[in-house]
Amino acid sequence: MSVRWLSGKVAAAALTLLFVIVFNFFLFRVMGDPTDQLARLPRATPEEIQKLRGQYGLDKPMLGQFTDYMGDTARLDFGISQRSRRTVTDEIKDALPWTLLLVGTGTLLATLLGSWMGVKAATRRGKHSDQALLGFNLFTYASPEYWIGIILILVFAVWIPILPSGLQVTPGTEFSNFFSQALDVAKHLILPATAMTLMLIGQYFLIMRSSMVDVLTEDFITVKRATGMRWDRVVNRHAVPNALLPLVTLSAIQFGAVVAGAITIETIFSWP
Repeated sequence: MSVRWLSGKVAAAALTLLFVIVFNFFLFRVMGDPTDQLARLPRATPEEIQKLRGQYGLDKPMLGQFTDYMGDTARLDFGISQRSRRTVTDEIKDALPWTLLLVGTGTLLATLLGSWMGVKAATRRGKHSDQALLGFNLFTYASPEYWIGIILILVFAVWIPILPSGLQVTPGTEFSNFFSQALDVAKHLILPATAMTLMLIGQYFLIMRSSMVDVLTEDFITVKRATGMRWDRVVNRHAVPNALLPLVTLSAIQFGAVVAGAITIETIFSWP
């Protein structure tokens, strides 16, 4: 890895980040001054509107607003949440660990189960088990995550009430030790993690199955089989490691997108 190549990648990433920040600034100003909406309210006085403009720096020229925006972004100062009246940074600090726990668990389970089913389907290509696995994963891949979450709540929290429908811990519970709290969190994690797994598993299965089918037609697999090596050893020792490469790459690339897209499941299960 050359220094020139690495510096080029870093520069490209920095330019992309700068473009996103600048685009985000102007995107929310396309619709005009947000305080203009308040002027339509019957009880909004000009003094209150002007005070609000000064509070958010909207009374400054566009260049001054952009300078403040860039400075606040560099300091990780994202303002005040309109819902909780807390700083956005504090909101992120409180919610991010729970989001990472949910996304990490769902991604890990989807990767393990999707790759395992992909291997089983590829080695039984065209058989009933392959068709059953393909049908199940196509169904989960096409199903919206909010529908999956609602069905899980109806089945396991309403019709068969064996699991909590939301939150991270049981409200009002005092835990005697760490393990009892971890057990309660794990119980609350089952349904949202299952929804996250079902949301991702279809794509991982399809990629693993396709990759495995391609690998099984390679010449080195034919050579291994010609030497008399057992079929299960050929699959586990030689085919699977090569077929896993696209899946591992996809999991790493998609992790950030999955974190950002977990908002639907978090909302349905009140997590966090």
